[in-house]
Amino acid sequence: FLLDPGIAYPVLAGYPRGPEDEEYVLVNNKCQCVTVTAKFVPSKENPGEEILERNIRILVPLKARENISDPMSPLRTTFVYRMTELCKKCDPVEIELGGEIYQAQQSTSCSEPQTCYTYDRDKCYTTTFPFLYHGEMKKVEAVLTPASCYSD
Repeated sequence: FLLDPGIAYPVLAGYPRGPEDEEYVLVNNKCQCVTVTAKFVPSKENPGEEILERNIRILVPLKARENISDPMSPLRTTFVYRMTELCKKCDPVEIELGGEIYQAQQSTSCSEPQTCYTYDRDKCYTTTFPFLYHGEMKKVEAVLTPASCYSD
């Protein structure tokens, strides 16, 4: 896999991993199996100071298919991780400028589809497959992620 040298230094907001944990999750990308965490640790050079330590955890799904909705597609051999894409914030936020409220996005590349190496648990995936029924071949649609496709 490739790790793009994009810098994620401006990303400091996050949420704690646990109630007693001082490590904060900055990125939790289920599509690409990446978690980026940060915590303050004592500096090795000056133990009286704390420095920000970031940890990047990448789970490479070795059995992932090039097209995750097609079980017959070839296995994926290249995985590309760009910190700038992992850290982008596409949910619009409201900001006040000159007494008026505006909708703004914190990233400019939100219209591009995200490459998924595994199933995003929030998205419904389906595929079609040939099914022989009473001597007739039919194309049948099958759900690959039932929990996200059905409301019940």
